Amino acid sequence: MNSDLQKLQPYPFEKLAQLFSGAQHQGGLPHIALSIGEPKHASPAFVKQSIIDHIDKLAVYPTTKGLPALRQAIANWAAQRFQLNTGGLCPDTQVLPVNGTREALFAFTQVATDRTRPDGLVVSPNPFYQIYEGAAYLAGVEPHFLPCLPEHGFVPDYDSVPESVWQRCQLLFLCSPGNPTGAVTDQATLQKLIQLADEYDFIIASDECYSEIYGEDAAPPVGLLQACNTMGRTDFKRCVVFHSLSKRSNLPGLRSGFVAGDAGLLAAFLQYRTYHGCAMPVQHQLASIAAWSDESHVQENRRLYQQKFTAVLSILGDVLEVQQPDAGFYLWPKTPTADTDFARSLFQQQHVTVLPGRYLSRTIEHINPGEHRVRMALVAPLEQCIEAAERIKQFVQS
Repeated sequence: MNSDLQKLQPYPFEKLAQLFSGAQHQGGLPHIALSIGEPKHASPAFVKQSIIDHIDKLAVYPTTKGLPALRQAIANWAAQRFQLNTGGLCPDTQVLPVNGTREALFAFTQVATDRTRPDGLVVSPNPFYQIYEGAAYLAGVEPHFLPCLPEHGFVPDYDSVPESVWQRCQLLFLCSPGNPTGAVTDQATLQKLIQLADEYDFIIASDECYSEIYGEDAAPPVGLLQACNTMGRTDFKRCVVFHSLSKRSNLPGLRSGFVAGDAGLLAAFLQYRTYHGCAMPVQHQLASIAAWSDESHVQENRRLYQQKFTAVLSILGDVLEVQQPDAGFYLWPKTPTADTDFARSLFQQQHVTVLPGRYLSRTIEHINPGEHRVRMALVAPLEQCIEAAERIKQFVQS
C-alpha cells in the first residue's frame, strides 16, 4: 500500500459525523443543512434536454482531449469573461476538459510536482479545499500552509512568506473566490505572484470554481489568466486555472469543468490523463457546450444567491460577527464559543447543520484560522435559509 495514505486526515464530513455521534435533536424541527456546498438551484432545463437528445453517445468512447467544439466553447467563454486578447486561449493547446475540478486538482498535482526533490513544497491557503493537502501528500510532496486571517482580508499575506518557502515551492494553490472565506485575490496580488513564479520557478494553480457567484452590483472577480493577459503574457507561462459548471450552472452531478493556461503544462497533463483514464462522456461534453454558451441562467443564479445573502445577513447581523463575502455562496461567521461546540449544540437544539471551521484548516505555529468560525453554505431554498437564520439567531441569543 502507498504509505502516504497514512498522512491523510479524515475528510471534514467524516469529522462532522464523529462530532455528531450520539447527538440528537431535542425537538421536532425539520433538518436544514448548511454544511455541504452542493448547489440546490434548478439545473438548466436545456442542459438536461441536451443529455436526453444525445443519449445515444453512450455507445461512443470519448477522447481524453475532448471534442474540439467543447474546447472552443470553453475558450470563447473564458475570452469573454476574463477580457483576454483577440485569440484568447488556443482551444487546441491551452484548454483541457475535465470531470469536475476536484479530480483535476488532484491529478494536476501529481504532474506538477517532483517527488525526487525531498524539500519540495505545495503551498496552499489555510483554510483550504482539502484536495490540495491530500494531492500534495500522495504526490510525495509536503504541503505548506499560509493563514487567511481577517486582518488581511482573508487572503494570505504573501509579503510575509520567507524566501526559503518560495525557493522550495513547486506548486502554489490559489483559491479565489476562497472556500470557505469568499475572499477574492486582487489583480495586483496575482501579478506579484506571477512574478514570484518566474523568479523562483514554480507553477500557480488557481481554483476559480466560485468565480461566477458574486453580488449583482459587484465587479466580476478577476482571474489568473486575466492578470497574465494584462501583463502581456498570452502564453500564460507557469499559470493554469480550474473552472467548473457545478457552482456556475448548478450542475454538480454533470462532473464537468476545464483546466486552461500554459500549453506546455497542459501537454504534460494530457499525457498523464491519457493513462489515468478520465475522459468525459460525449453526451456530457455536448451538454457542457450548451451550458458554457449561455449566461442568462448564470445571471439568475446570482440573483437567487443575492436574495439569500440579503435575507440571512439581515437576521444574523445583530447576533454574529459576519459579513457578505466578496463572492461565492458561503458565510464565514465568528462564533461566540468553540466552533465544534457551536456546531454540535446548534444541531441538537435547532436541527441546523454547519461545518466547524477547524475542520477546513490546520494548526500552524499554534494558530488555526478556522477556530471559532463555521462555514454556512447558503445553498438551500430561500425559505429554508431564512428559517435556518432565525433558528441560529434564537440559538445564539439563548
